[in-house]
Amino acid sequence: MVSARDVREKKGPETVSRTAEEPDQTVNVDLCFVPATHEGASKLPAVSGSSGRLVVEPLPAAATEIDYPGRIFADETLDYAEAMRQFVVRSQAKSEAPSPESQPEGEETDVRAQKRAWRRQAENLRLQRRQVREQRQQEDQAWQQLQVHRRAQAEAREKDQPQGQRRPPWGHKKAQAEHWRQLRQQRNATREQRQQEDDLWRQQRQALRQQALALPLVSTWIAILVMTDNCTRQCLSLPLFVAGDHVTAEMVVDALQTLLPPDLQFLISDRGSHFTAKVFEQLFQDTEFVHVLIARHRPQSNGIAERFVRSLKEWLMNKSWSTAEELAQLLVQFRAEYNDQPHQGLPIPGLSPNEFAQRIWLL
Repeated sequence: MVSARDVREKKGPETVSRTAEEPDQTVNVDLCFVPATHEGASKLPAVSGSSGRLVVEPLPAAATEIDYPGRIFADETLDYAEAMRQFVVRSQAKSEAPSPESQPEGEETDVRAQKRAWRRQAENLRLQRRQVREQRQQEDQAWQQLQVHRRAQAEAREKDQPQGQRRPPWGHKKAQAEHWRQLRQQRNATREQRQQEDDLWRQQRQALRQQALALPLVSTWIAILVMTDNCTRQCLSLPLFVAGDHVTAEMVVDALQTLLPPDLQFLISDRGSHFTAKVFEQLFQDTEFVHVLIARHRPQSNGIAERFVRSLKEWLMNKSWSTAEELAQLLVQFRAEYNDQPHQGLPIPGLSPNEFAQRIWLL
């Protein structure tokens, strides 16, 4: 006989979930990736960008009949000799046909080459900056050791010198002070040189950023930042990034700075690279909200955003777009429909997110 305790142990601990008590208190965010172009009535693949690169769910291939040279033998109207001759002709044509990989990509290849060159320049600049920092750390450590050594010598002289002992020769102390003054001048000159190097580095970094903005964008994906109110389930905004799989944490932060509610207390996200970068950490320090990172491999901890992404993709599945502008218009339409239709996740059945938000504000 199985006891109730055994059943509980097999099922594991019961999960407990709570939602925000008022609007604008907590926001759930996530990044959703969709194709840059889409034809209606085709499934949108599940895409994850949490690792900093896209992991795309392979879709089942369409049920199309495969053509191959040997199919000629299925034609019973041909005699053996004719079928063999046609088989040879088809085999030669197939072997001589250029593979998709060998076909020139033209202008797109040019753009990718420019991007590779830009990445090499950016990486070289980062490497040089890292070497400069390491050298500066060594110089700073040497300067600190000089300061410690100087203080230790002064303390030792005061401690070991007996009372009444003859003072050091005239000019000895003055020579030490002059030597230390020269060292301090060298230190100040080093600081000024560092300032000039920093200014030059900032100029080079800014030039690289401008160069990157001037490059044509090659991306087959568009990223959508999902922002959902934890209390009312309202979709707050759906900014998109044509950079797609090249979207950066800086882009996400720039969007959030203008879209987050002013009274925000908590922001829930996964541990993707876009939400754990230093620039994102600086955002929640400046705006004084608490960044809640969900547990690894437990997307249900951010279930509100995850379920919203699912609803969005289901709605987009029957839509078509060929440009980012067309997709942006669709997102505006979806947001309006989503916020005005009944939501089963709300405490009051039958209410839409907008209606529930109005009732909350009236309480």
